[in-house]
Amino acid sequence: MARWGRLAKKCAAFLLLAGAWFTAGAAVAAAPATTVFLGGAIYTENPKQPWAGALVVRDDRIAYVGSDTGARPFITKGARVVPLRGRMMLPGFHDAHAHPMSASLRFLRCQLGGKTDKAALFAAMRACSVAHRDAAWIVGYEWPSKAFKKHPLTRAELDTLVPDRPAYIANEAGFGAWVNSHALAAAGIDPATNPAGYVSDDALERLHAKIPRASEAEYRAALKLWTVKANAFGITSVFDAAASPPMVEAYHATDLAGELKLRVVAAQLVDPKRGVEQVDEMIVRRDSTRGPRFRADAAKIFLDGEIGQHTAALLAPYADKPDSSGALFVQSDVLKMLVRRLDEERFLIHIHVMGDAAVRTGLDAFEAAIRANGTDDRRHQLAHVALADPDDTARFGAIQVAANFSPGWFRDDDPDMAATKTALGPKRAAWLYPVARIAESGGRIVMSSDWPATAMNPLDGIEAAVTRRPFIAAKGKRWSQSINLDLALKAYTFNAAWVVRDDMDNGSLEIGKQADLIVLERNLFKIPARSIHKTRVLLTLLDGEPVYRDKRLPWRT
Repeated sequence: MARWGRLAKKCAAFLLLAGAWFTAGAAVAAAPATTVFLGGAIYTENPKQPWAGALVVRDDRIAYVGSDTGARPFITKGARVVPLRGRMMLPGFHDAHAHPMSASLRFLRCQLGGKTDKAALFAAMRACSVAHRDAAWIVGYEWPSKAFKKHPLTRAELDTLVPDRPAYIANEAGFGAWVNSHALAAAGIDPATNPAGYVSDDALERLHAKIPRASEAEYRAALKLWTVKANAFGITSVFDAAASPPMVEAYHATDLAGELKLRVVAAQLVDPKRGVEQVDEMIVRRDSTRGPRFRADAAKIFLDGEIGQHTAALLAPYADKPDSSGALFVQSDVLKMLVRRLDEERFLIHIHVMGDAAVRTGLDAFEAAIRANGTDDRRHQLAHVALADPDDTARFGAIQVAANFSPGWFRDDDPDMAATKTALGPKRAAWLYPVARIAESGGRIVMSSDWPATAMNPLDGIEAAVTRRPFIAAKGKRWSQSINLDLALKAYTFNAAWVVRDDMDNGSLEIGKQADLIVLERNLFKIPARSIHKTRVLLTLLDGEPVYRDKRLPWRT
């Protein structure tokens, strides 16, 4: 029913606009367009009209897409006219998997990124300890583990820097942390058993559970800081891939206050130990928090871990650990029950899978839900898909499950790539992140940052998807799983809107759709692929209003 409601809304908007266009010139003048963009390279993501030169925004909707000549009747008194001068316009970017609220707390904590020697790192830690003298814990982010690989830090050093309370400093990707003795003791870990002070996997989770929970005010402040950066990168919509109940409430409060400057779909985090009993609570939370720009109608399930840490579930043993194939975090029968119930209740299901065994198990669960609940419109996805058996890649298209990739992980200079390749061995590593293979078999590709695991900027991800090479690498042959620019852009726009059931209102530049759009300084199709990440966003509109604007773009009535 929700889908038909959106369709009716779009049709109504279209009819109202159509009525205006076919009236006399005086009638058009009575309802002037808010903004008229002329002379652009407008990439619409509408297959019936892929490119246009002009676009008109009236209030919060797109009123016209076509030629400059066709747009001129909308230029009336009070209208804003923006000459694009050949610049590229396209739909706003959707980050289909990120952690904007939880991870953005780092903006309110200790920032250690870029510190490449102990003197600078220690000075920053001391300053942070003083700045947060009233905090129960000292929490920091972006510990530069790569810079200290040959000379790792120790627990004793952190004990000296923070002697009076627990200290927890996460590395760049958030998969490990440097902690002091107070923190280990708080988590029930004997400090004597961990002289290095480094924690990961289960120990990391035990530490997470002990860190004081952020307040609603902190979550909202952190989100605001993240949103400013996201809007500057052209992001108008984000999928929060693991939202706790307090985060859902904080999003809801932000939305009610009119403070959300992008659209948010949150995936409520599923606890596999509780099973289907938690779904009723999730339904209440979903239905009570929906607002103009926020909804929590998705569910997140972690099915396995990470390949480099040997916690991903594989169909065959690890190359460097032949006695292990990893293991599923959720047994197949439990997963099928969870997926069936969530699917029945119309949740968008988002499953973390890295290994090929996890991919197969996730697809099996979706197929079981289809058999049980029928072929009703569903928009489920498997996230990351580092490794997939050839027999399974074709199943994405067959059952319409989206494959969500974070292209920042594709490049050889990603910090985790070396460990991943070693764990798999060269033969399997050659097929890491099989984007092209899934796309060629009819699967829908969606892309994301998984921020803070990779860079937030979608243009970085788009270049990585197209070239599969580091930004500073010498020229060379593209890897076999690279894709073309059209598909990369679609993965960040229309496909990402489709996977959260927003495609009737968003994801392409079409008459009657929401005016969420961006302007780039250059046409991506006319520059070398290796220059995409250097391109800057000049304008980001949300509901027809600028949430980011570069002064180089004219913006006057």
